Amino acid sequence: MFTLKVSGMTCGGCINAVTRAVQSQASAKVQADLATQTVTLATTLSQEQASQLITKAGFPVAQ
Repeated sequence: MFTLKVSGMTCGGCINAVTRAVQSQASAKVQADLATQTVTLATTLSQEQASQLITKAGFPVAQ
């Protein structure tokens, strides 16, 4: 489990897009917090892989 700082999330649709991006490649439990702009993931993906998928979906991940 790890937490990523994700920019640009403003609504439930954004959370759905981030969730779909990660779950397109692996089973994952995704918990997003719009107030803190963070996403906590429990997945078999590496942190780098998840970051790339979320960024590709249009939500930059802070490194």
